[in-house]
Amino acid sequence: MLPAFGIDVVLVLVFVVLGRRSHAEGVTMAGVATTWWPFLAGLCLGWALLVIGRRSRAPRLGYRVLPDGGTVWLTTLTGGMALRALADQGVAVSFVVVAAVVLACFLLGWRALYRLRFRRPAG
Repeated sequence: MLPAFGIDVVLVLVFVVLGRRSHAEGVTMAGVATTWWPFLAGLCLGWALLVIGRRSRAPRLGYRVLPDGGTVWLTTLTGGMALRALADQGVAVSFVVVAAVVLACFLLGWRALYRLRFRRPAG
């Protein structure tokens, strides 16, 4: 569980840093923290839902593309955008679309690659 959570945290941080750099907002600790915290809170909510809903047949919590990755992606996106709106940080439609796509690629993508790499043989 911890490695999967750590991968998610790092990828959300990469999303924030790339976004700030692409908009020339500066990659200062304060600026990154301001942009990161809403998405990090949404990510933590998603992980809390995974832990609460853990099933005995899911020994590697957090590694399944769906529902684990889907849950984490959806809560990171919606929670992050809701908190950004409450903090008056802006949630333009174009930003929501880009964030949805990039976070999906990151949070679902690494799980899909993991599944391909560590797929159990049939039989």
